[in-house]
Amino acid sequence: MNLDWQQIIGLFVLAVPIACIARTVVNEEIFREPRDYCKRVCDSSDGFVKRKFFYLFTCEYCFSHYVTLAALIVTRYRLMYDDWRGYGVAFFSLVFVANVYLSLYSRLRVDITSERNAADVKAKEAHLKELAIEQVKKNGNDGNTDLKSNVPNSARADTRDGAPYAAGAHQS
Repeated sequence: MNLDWQQIIGLFVLAVPIACIARTVVNEEIFREPRDYCKRVCDSSDGFVKRKFFYLFTCEYCFSHYVTLAALIVTRYRLMYDDWRGYGVAFFSLVFVANVYLSLYSRLRVDITSERNAADVKAKEAHLKELAIEQVKKNGNDGNTDLKSNVPNSARADTRDGAPYAAGAHQS
């Protein structure tokens, strides 16, 4: 049993294309039609083997195992052992690291999408404020208009202690 730094570097480097291929095939638009076909066959098939075979093209985690197997056949990469055990250790290690990469990438996309959505909301709010200011400048404010909502004060529901009420309905 020997483990050197080149094997460790190889583990982290080889996991990158495995994660890339698995992500691309299972999630990206370029493979949508074959993936939809596999999903339909998986959902409508009566045979267990056929259903599971077509399912692997719709599951990122499952598909990464097959991509890893292909990568091991092509590269003959082994980890820790120089015999068949090295392939087994490499297989599960590569699947693990590739799926960590996939999880990190998914989390990064969620964060980016959330930030983009928050920026869009702020931009829309700023635009609406600019429009309200322009309208006030255009029409002038005679004191009868709420500047925030640009609704005449007479049209707004009165509120007392945060609850709407009709004039004369409350006895103090």
